Amino acid sequence: MAEKALKRIDWLLVFFIIPIVVAGLVTMKSFTPLQSSVDFFGKQVIWVVLSFAVFFIFSFVDFRFLKRTNVLVALFLSLSFLLVILIVLGHISHGAKSWFNLGLFSFQPVDVMKLVLVLVLAKYFSRRHVEIRNFKHIFISGFYAFVPLVLVLLQPDLGSAMVVFFIWLGMVMVSGISKVHLFAVFAVGILVFVSLWFVAFKPYQKARIYSFINPLADIHKTGYNVFQSTIAVGSGELVGKGLGFGTQSRLKFLPVPQSDFIFAAFAEEWGFVGCALILILYCLVIWRILRSASLGASNFEILFGMGMAIYFMSHILVNVGMNIGIMPVTGIPLPFMSYGGSHLLTEFAGLGILMSMRKYGRVLHKDDTTNEFFGV
Repeated sequence: MAEKALKRIDWLLVFFIIPIVVAGLVTMKSFTPLQSSVDFFGKQVIWVVLSFAVFFIFSFVDFRFLKRTNVLVALFLSLSFLLVILIVLGHISHGAKSWFNLGLFSFQPVDVMKLVLVLVLAKYFSRRHVEIRNFKHIFISGFYAFVPLVLVLLQPDLGSAMVVFFIWLGMVMVSGISKVHLFAVFAVGILVFVSLWFVAFKPYQKARIYSFINPLADIHKTGYNVFQSTIAVGSGELVGKGLGFGTQSRLKFLPVPQSDFIFAAFAEEWGFVGCALILILYCLVIWRILRSASLGASNFEILFGMGMAIYFMSHILVNVGMNIGIMPVTGIPLPFMSYGGSHLLTEFAGLGILMSMRKYGRVLHKDDTTNEFFGV
């Protein structure tokens, strides 16, 4: 039984993830002695080991019980409740109550909520694929995203709110909505953003968006992070300065290089070539996720796989974008590379669930592989 389950794991996916994880660890190791007294490298190694353990354990579990509405509703309400409690009792870090401080480690509930949201939306759209063109389903599904979106903005955590919105928008787009309705979705998105700008966004969040539009306007305050990040990325040039020679991170010009700006720290040491390789690896990871989605036994598994691809693409887009100055600075981790346990455990848990679904998914005939949806 165990041998059969191991064969269902997409080992190419694991193979593509490992060098990304190693790149993050090597980057942390290069600046940790000078940047901080905290051993980010040592702690991250522990989180990586635990995350891979979660991935393989989840791969053996039969997650078909997640198709049950009562299970998903319970998960959604539980995480929503935690987000409410977080606003009151959460630990303040970088101006936001996004973490529960549990002593030995901290826990960020919104990471798990993103995964639960993917599951909830996969369930919702899988049951309504026949009538998906009915406009009401945009608003009903939007409600599931609206709850965590508001709770996250109240922390306030603009970055996670952006990812929640992208997950909903992406899953609406792949669910089969008409072009007219799609245009309406974008119109609603603009309306929501304008409303949030006047009602929910804090002054410092508006300042970050202003600095995104013109990061050089105030490089000593709101534009400092993105300015230092772009310097780090640009100074890497073609092949980088070399491992351990990234001055922006080692001399503490680059803020939080172990998490939010780890891509910039990596780019400074490995240059354009290293960044291109990392982005290619991310593309290959997304490809393998979409391939697993295409083998889904039902619409639920297919939509969950697509949702996981959207989840990772959203994080990569926002994090890399803010590192190179084309997205506002929001504090979103880069998958598999950034320091932290909450996001890493959630990422591997989601992939473990996806691998579990492969055990009862469709099996392609060899003659059909050339016509397989999303590639070979």
